[in-house]
Amino acid sequence: MFNPKQVEALMKKMGVKTTQIEAEEVIIKGEKTIRIKNPSVTVVEMQGNKSFQITGDVEEETVSEEDVKIVAGQAGVSEEEARKALEEKNGDIAEAILMLKEKES
Repeated sequence: MFNPKQVEALMKKMGVKTTQIEAEEVIIKGEKTIRIKNPSVTVVEMQGNKSFQITGDVEEETVSEEDVKIVAGQAGVSEEEARKALEEKNGDIAEAILMLKEKES
């Protein structure tokens, strides 16, 4: 087993610096939005590059807020209805709009 103090000393010799960041929430926006509640964020700096190590309670959103607004506007429904439709249709905007418009008829 490694001694934490030895590991820290070795990392310091190699020029690796770690720091903690206080955060309430981390949001990663991409194809899907991932929210990490109660995160522990460690920044690792090495050779001029920064890496972030994040742990916490992960909540993955299947639809983006932008998609919800698009569907709500196109189908003439509330954002809550649009979100439910998008979730039901696995994020497919066109399918969600068609489903909501069919409900109107």
